Amino acid sequence: MPPERLELSTFRVKADCSGQLSYGGNSIVERAVCAPPRVDLVRVSAKADYAVRAMVELASLGASEDEPAKGELVAAAQAIPVRFLENILGELRVHGLVQSRRGADGGYWLGRDPDDVTLAEVIRAVEGPLATVRGEAADEVEYRGGSRPLREVWLALRANIRQVLETVTLADVVADRLPEPIETLASHPEATSGRAPARFHHGPEGP
Repeated sequence: MPPERLELSTFRVKADCSGQLSYGGNSIVERAVCAPPRVDLVRVSAKADYAVRAMVELASLGASEDEPAKGELVAAAQAIPVRFLENILGELRVHGLVQSRRGADGGYWLGRDPDDVTLAEVIRAVEGPLATVRGEAADEVEYRGGSRPLREVWLALRANIRQVLETVTLADVVADRLPEPIETLASHPEATSGRAPARFHHGPEGP
């Protein structure tokens, strides 16, 4: 049975200028050509979540070529379906982030030092670009009329996603030493609210 889709992995906005806007599979009838889509959530998929957690677990175990970690061990430690994990590790191996060996003494280990692997790299390896609009890079999107400023919004969103995911390494997570601005953003009251207010008036630092 395929794992449930927790929440979408990379941020994607889909806009159909022929008459509908859609996001996350929900269609919204538009009132004007390419009207601004409303975005409530940035989701992280089960696949991306599992990939990051598997990489963190390998780093935490200190798995190496001399002492590789069994896939079953990683799966049990992180409550990930074994077959799904093996497929994910296979994709990570293609990108050089994981190495493996078969046999009784086989298993998996990181392809690079955990200090040198960011969460962004792991997610890109299994899901592609971190932020796209209709499958296109944000800087390649063009809008007409009143929607033109939206391009800058998507560029800013991509920059913020990158700022977070390209800042944190596997070693940071294992050592529980998340760098700024991660801790400041995560500790802001609005970060844990069920739904943020219409505007983030004062930013993560407060008034």
